Amino acid sequence: GYSTQNKSSKANLRTNLDIDLTPSTKMTLNLLGTLAETNKPGDSADLWSMIYSLPATAFPVKTENGLWGGNTTWDGTKNPVAQSQAAAYTKGHNRSLYADMTLKQDLSSILPGLGAGFMLAYDNWASYVENHSKTYRYGSDNVQWKSGKPVAVSQYTAGTESEMNTGSELSAWKRNFNMALAVDYKFENEIHSVYTQLKWNHEYRNINGVNNTWFRENFTSYTHYGFKGRYYADLSMAVSSSNKLAPGHKWAFSPTLSLAWAISKEKFMKGVHFIDFLKLRASAGMINIDNIPEEAYWQEIYTGGSLYNFNSSYASSLGSWKLSKLAAENSTHEKAYKYNAGIDAVLFGGLNLTLEGYYQRRSDIWVATKGKYSSVIGFDAPYENGGIVDSWGLEVGANYVKTVGNVTFNIGGNFTLAKNKIVEQYEAPQLYDNLVTTGGSLNQLMGLEVIGLFKDQKDIDESPKQTFSTVKPGDIKYRDVNGDKKIDANDKTAIGYSTAAPEIYYSFNFGAEWKGLGFNALFQGTGHYSAMLNTQSLYWPLINNTTISQHYYENRWTPETLDAKYPRLTSQSNNNNFQNNTLWLADRSFLKLRNVEIYYKLPETWMKRTKIMNNAKIYVRGNDLLCFDHIKIADPESYGVKNPLTRSVVAGLTIGF
Repeated sequence: GYSTQNKSSKANLRTNLDIDLTPSTKMTLNLLGTLAETNKPGDSADLWSMIYSLPATAFPVKTENGLWGGNTTWDGTKNPVAQSQAAAYTKGHNRSLYADMTLKQDLSSILPGLGAGFMLAYDNWASYVENHSKTYRYGSDNVQWKSGKPVAVSQYTAGTESEMNTGSELSAWKRNFNMALAVDYKFENEIHSVYTQLKWNHEYRNINGVNNTWFRENFTSYTHYGFKGRYYADLSMAVSSSNKLAPGHKWAFSPTLSLAWAISKEKFMKGVHFIDFLKLRASAGMINIDNIPEEAYWQEIYTGGSLYNFNSSYASSLGSWKLSKLAAENSTHEKAYKYNAGIDAVLFGGLNLTLEGYYQRRSDIWVATKGKYSSVIGFDAPYENGGIVDSWGLEVGANYVKTVGNVTFNIGGNFTLAKNKIVEQYEAPQLYDNLVTTGGSLNQLMGLEVIGLFKDQKDIDESPKQTFSTVKPGDIKYRDVNGDKKIDANDKTAIGYSTAAPEIYYSFNFGAEWKGLGFNALFQGTGHYSAMLNTQSLYWPLINNTTISQHYYENRWTPETLDAKYPRLTSQSNNNNFQNNTLWLADRSFLKLRNVEIYYKLPETWMKRTKIMNNAKIYVRGNDLLCFDHIKIADPESYGVKNPLTRSVVAGLTIGF
């Protein structure tokens, strides 16, 4: 027999070794191997998608004679029960090895403070799939009503009953190899502290597929200098190359400088007793990146042209070539200019504060140039290093730990704001200002502004013509953004925020412990975060014969509910209602109780009696137990049709030896 249960299991084996080969030679070896196995019904059937899309009354799970349900409208392969019981299973195996070795040599016998190092690292990950799925017969009774009762007059059948597959394949892999050599020097006295390192690094990375091999070489230097324990400077320099870049442009130089001032160690701060530590810091640097628009971007691209007929019958199959895309010339690296300033402080014997602001300009970003040259060029336009994006933001963190008697409590929080702006992207000229995305943020949602639902035919007749499809009462009514007296794609404008990442992250935590009994709780939240509610069936029902949610049905438009939340129901195509627009736009911000733990640490006296255990803790831990959000009926982190996020409560025991 076999199981079609959707399940997964994983085993890890870790080894960490610190070895003194000689008094001056030390080696560190870290090994991690993982074996993971997943089991899914059928040919990796997506049961959740079937549940969301298949109407509950599409067909019976099984007919009276034991045939799996299915019909000409809803194929029996979409029967989630049949897929989970009659289609056998698919098994996946993920195997990985992560290994790194560091060899350190003390060369103080040559020069005090001198040392050298050699590093090796190898990662290997592979995914194998065993397909043991099978097909099954399905069908349904064609029913007529006779004498007030449904009577089967014929039967529709399809599909075949097959043996289980025996196929197995390597579906994906990744391999990384890193090697490095380094020489370092350290010197310190009462006034000066110096540390400097020279390093060479080679990186090899390979992923399954075509043109997925990377070679990178890096020569780096790092120097740290401290003066009297108050003033610090760090200088990093890197010369790097990549095989992905154009000949003659493979190498780049990336410098970074940072400065810090420990103000609290100055003489004039001695009388400020509530300040335990205070440091100002700032940094500036340039990083070169080997992002590329496509392989061999520096070469012209030729494609097949028309036939070249030269024989008497004009039937030659010899083809010609034509220039399709121009080469990218004068290429350079994509660059990131980074600037950062911050304050670190410890106040009142336990309050840790961090305030940091940053600005980054990414320039020479590879962008398409169709908007720069237009079709007048006669060929596909080349890529150019012309994109510019500015990013800026701030981070604030605070943490306070205090012990009063036998009770130790802690409270803390973090806040991050990250904004950006597209300065240049060679955008094509737009007919209207509302269509321009340059000057906006990355991943900015574009859509139509909804001003209501059409109440009746008179409302439709008196409104600008909507061109997406024929509209009826109960359909969505849009604002004429550009004022041209019609509603079309030219009325799209920036709406909401990004659906890819929020502008605001924040978290706060608190906890307490008394004689080994304690608790900790962590809340995490986001802000300035949008969602486009386009989940099939749940928000966009009946499209392509999908089902409808109770939520939509209860909030649909009818002539009696003119102020309904959602437009009218229809089983026909309706492009007007299912555009990106502000009706489907939702605030994706949330606050979650990410985890909470109650624990008890066994007394140290008990541990000493065992003579083998150093510590032990009994705990009960909950994850994602609470969520405060605006979407309500779906999790804001997973509001699509894939596997929903779950809450979990775990009880356990940890032991340290």
